[in-house]
Amino acid sequence: MINTISMTCEDIKKDLKKASDPQKALILARFFKTRPGEYGEGYVFIGVKMPDQHQIAKKYIDISLKEAIKLLKSPIHEHRMTSLLILVKKYQKTKNIKEKQEIYKEYIKNKQYINNWDLVDVTTPKIVGDYLYNNPADLGGLRKMLDSNNLWDRRIAVLTTYTFIKNGNFDLILEFAEKSLDDSHDLMHKAVGWMLREMGKIDIEVLRAFLKKHHKTMPRTMLRYAIEKMNANERKKWMAK
Repeated sequence: MINTISMTCEDIKKDLKKASDPQKALILARFFKTRPGEYGEGYVFIGVKMPDQHQIAKKYIDISLKEAIKLLKSPIHEHRMTSLLILVKKYQKTKNIKEKQEIYKEYIKNKQYINNWDLVDVTTPKIVGDYLYNNPADLGGLRKMLDSNNLWDRRIAVLTTYTFIKNGNFDLILEFAEKSLDDSHDLMHKAVGWMLREMGKIDIEVLRAFLKKHHKTMPRTMLRYAIEKMNANERKKWMAK
């Protein structure tokens, strides 16, 4: 049995090292575009599968928030992901509103380390999305993130809308999608298109209304992602217009 008081981020690093695979690390480095000039330049991987990271995060769910954040500051990608998974599990486990707020604040405070699309996509809706859905008065900070020059800040802002969408609230994604039409990065086109697609799964007419207004000026990748679940004839119609 683990002594939760004595658990440190170094213990987690040791477990992750045991689960690492150098060959998988090479594959991940290519997949996440780590060559010079690519969005993942400088990222370091040790090759740990996601199921293993989830298991390790579950094992260390009771580690202190301070130690979890210390792990997040590691340059190794799997350390950061496992740290964020721990934060998610802590957030979902607690019923204490102040504890949820503290986790949310630490997430935002340390967002500079949440610097790849998988780190954002796997964790943002479950912490930032849930917190802001239940505390909409704090949405001002998220709107500032959407205006940031930092790609990952903008992606966090857009992925936060996923929680709102799942709860039938489309106002935020419609606002953010309009503001993102001129975004220059392909990873934002994909994120916004994905969220629009999720909205369309719930209310296709709201998606059609957005497309009717913006399909001519939307980045093509954003449009393709948004209409992906439509039937072939309708997809052709939107792409041809």
